[in-house]
Amino acid sequence: MLLVVCAVGVVLVIGWAMQVPMRLRLGMIAAIWALVVLSLLVLPEGPLRQALGGDVRGWLALGVVVALGLAYRAAIAALRHRAAPPVQTEAPMFRPAELERYSRHILLRDIGGPGQARLKQARVLVIGAGGLGSPALLYLAAAGVGQISVIDPDQVEGSNLQRQIIHTDDRIGMPKVHSAAVALRALNPFIEVRPYQRRLDAENAAALIAEQDLVLDGTDNFDTRYLVNRICVEQRKPLISAAMTQWEGQISLYHPAAGGPCYECVFPERPAPGMVPACAEAGVVAALPGILGSLMAMEAIKHLTGAGPGLRGRLMIHDALYAETRTITVKPRPDCPVCAGRHG
Repeated sequence: MLLVVCAVGVVLVIGWAMQVPMRLRLGMIAAIWALVVLSLLVLPEGPLRQALGGDVRGWLALGVVVALGLAYRAAIAALRHRAAPPVQTEAPMFRPAELERYSRHILLRDIGGPGQARLKQARVLVIGAGGLGSPALLYLAAAGVGQISVIDPDQVEGSNLQRQIIHTDDRIGMPKVHSAAVALRALNPFIEVRPYQRRLDAENAAALIAEQDLVLDGTDNFDTRYLVNRICVEQRKPLISAAMTQWEGQISLYHPAAGGPCYECVFPERPAPGMVPACAEAGVVAALPGILGSLMAMEAIKHLTGAGPGLRGRLMIHDALYAETRTITVKPRPDCPVCAGRHG
């Protein structure tokens, strides 16, 4: 008996050291088992037979148990393979010019070809083509997000150009969504841009968000933020929301369907009037929207490709004046009127 155990151990150790495939190692162990069974069937009583255990019935029972275990494992693997979505080849999706354009993404182990394919198939809605929306939109387009929708009711004004880098001086007076569409199409002709020149409200929000895989909220008022959060929770859509004023900003990914909190879990009440003034009232440093908007695009790319841990369950706060960034943990509230009972 000890002789057989040692032989099996030698096969496993040498096979592991020489990186022999597990299937081949199991085959060698099965050959040892078959040899033992055959020996016990033909050998007469004696020391060799006793060294092999003496009775063939124990080895036969062991063989049956192991065979049943392997059969069960193979059946489970077959069921998982049948349930898995079919793997789509990436090559036909990209033109040669696109492969060159996205080559730096494809080289990244955490994104690669499959991740770039997911970006190309993604549908993202950006609410607001202002300070936060400008860098977010540009980087989403540059990254190759296949369909980008942008909604904003306003027109480009001269005061926007200090920070809203997607617009230009010669497009003052143009609707922001159309100005943004011009910039995005010039940056990447391989994507689809859908501009909506209107205010997001209770009448149109549900239908528009239902078409998306991910929503980015860069608005500057709490009514819209709460509306967007409520609909994203109802439709189980992930939401990346950021806000800023003067020198500070914060960002997080809200996704109760994946176990995280919603926006209202973290900000259950509107601040008192005057406590969080809008940029038009309090001012904002030019590059701050670039930092927060770029972070929105980064978190969107990570979420869509599955690269790295995102900001679900974490709130990042950036203080540009003192060049400090800190992250705090945020959790779902059991009594949240929006997402209670909708987690997981």
